[in-house]
Amino acid sequence: MAVVPDISPEQCWDALRTQPDAVMVDVRTDAEWNFVGLPDLSAAGKRPVLISWQLYPSMQVNPRFLDMLAQAGVTPDHAVYFLCRSGARSLAAAQAAQAAGYGRVFNVADGFEGPLDAEGHRGRLAGWKAAGLPWVQR
Repeated sequence: MAVVPDISPEQCWDALRTQPDAVMVDVRTDAEWNFVGLPDLSAAGKRPVLISWQLYPSMQVNPRFLDMLAQAGVTPDHAVYFLCRSGARSLAAAQAAQAAGYGRVFNVADGFEGPLDAEGHRGRLAGWKAAGLPWVQR
């Protein structure tokens, strides 16, 4: 199996704006989408596909993840950019999609919020929010 490439949030945003077949799949939990925020892809004419990789509160891997991906209309023909909080769950989801035949999968490095800073906060050092990319609170 090929290695899933890490790309920066800025590279992901550029791909979403310039590639008609580019799709973002946000694999965080419903609580994260509701309380932390979502990438705002409206300027690219798109919306993130929301499918949890792990189910809250057990955090067990979603056994229907690949079925839900297909049901959302994401096909192996798409360039698929996976995003989570900090880049770990999205990598696992991208690897599962790749193993299922999705040929162009990418992991958004540092995710939506990135790593913790010295004060124990996310969203300041790296990731979608820290890069100043568009996002919305639900």
